[in-house]
Amino acid sequence: MLVRHLTLSHFRNHTATDLALHPGVNLLVGFNGQGKTNFVEAIAYLASLSSHRVAGYQPLIQHDQPQAIIRALVSHDDRDVLVEVELNRDTANRARINKSDSKRVRDVLGVVHTVVFAPEDLDIVKKDPSNRRAFIDELVVQVWPRFAGVYSDYDRVLKQRNTLLRTARQTGTRGNALSTLDAWDDQMVRLGSEIVNARLDLIERLRPFLTKAYQDIAISNNEPTIMVRSSLVGAQVLDEDEELPYLSFTERAGVETMYREKLASVRTKELERGITLIGPHRDDLVLLLGGKAAKLYASHGESWSYALALRLASMQLLREETRTGDPILILDDVFAELDAGRRARLAELVADNEQVLITAAVAEDVPDSLNAKMFSVENGVIENGE
Repeated sequence: MLVRHLTLSHFRNHTATDLALHPGVNLLVGFNGQGKTNFVEAIAYLASLSSHRVAGYQPLIQHDQPQAIIRALVSHDDRDVLVEVELNRDTANRARINKSDSKRVRDVLGVVHTVVFAPEDLDIVKKDPSNRRAFIDELVVQVWPRFAGVYSDYDRVLKQRNTLLRTARQTGTRGNALSTLDAWDDQMVRLGSEIVNARLDLIERLRPFLTKAYQDIAISNNEPTIMVRSSLVGAQVLDEDEELPYLSFTERAGVETMYREKLASVRTKELERGITLIGPHRDDLVLLLGGKAAKLYASHGESWSYALALRLASMQLLREETRTGDPILILDDVFAELDAGRRARLAELVADNEQVLITAAVAEDVPDSLNAKMFSVENGVIENGE
């Protein structure tokens, strides 16, 4: 898969960008704040309808403008698809495929596949569970686009359920008056179980690619492993700062039953606290390296290797699991963060991808072996740099 042409209108600092891209490696060079990352962020947005930099879409619309437009001509196996997303400040967003309006914006998911590696990816290894949940959930949606609707529905149910629990706490509602909560419970169990099982399924599919990618980039025999800590396991409700028990990969068939039983057992505590205490929104992925938690024990170099291996494994998984060939690989200001050895190994590992987009402040940070087509970026304007 590759993007042959990208048009941006009032997206971030790109007032009117119209650029033809090449197969192979495309290198965008410019000082910080000139619009390199904004450009590749637009392509990634088409793949996930989310940004790797900010929550929501409003910051993507240029200041004082009512809308931003991302339009890409995407090619795979000599078949071209024109995909467009219109981000509106005050009205509903819209999407088009081959100039025909889509019923829902999320209908564009699956047309473009990307893998983005950025300095922020170190947070997946080192910081909060929300970073790891975001990583796996974005990959779930790329592999199975219908899950965009499942996550959206789950968030809606979670919000409604929390509102009901807060109201019940304030009013002291009990007994039959909570029949509405039972209906929300049924939806939560159904949607939450789908999410939990999808995560487990994807982690198992990712596992062999992750092991190989880590050993390739780190030249190490340490084996990376992903485990799931789940609020569905165990008899008690744990606070946010306590470690949840592990959920076994063999328990997938029983997740819905486990979910329903745990939800019933914590009903009293949820009413006391006025919030939903269990579900995939509370779970965590534990990244292990050589049997130890990478968050606590991995060195800075090992953490970089782990974060990079997660993205390289994602690239290989999308290559295997989707029908669009190689995902578009985006390396956003990462070569400057790597030592010479990791730079060389990364260049070797990505060189054969159908299309790679690299951003860098200094062209010399990127190995010459990649033979990149170069563009210069200044104040939201991109020009051929050769």
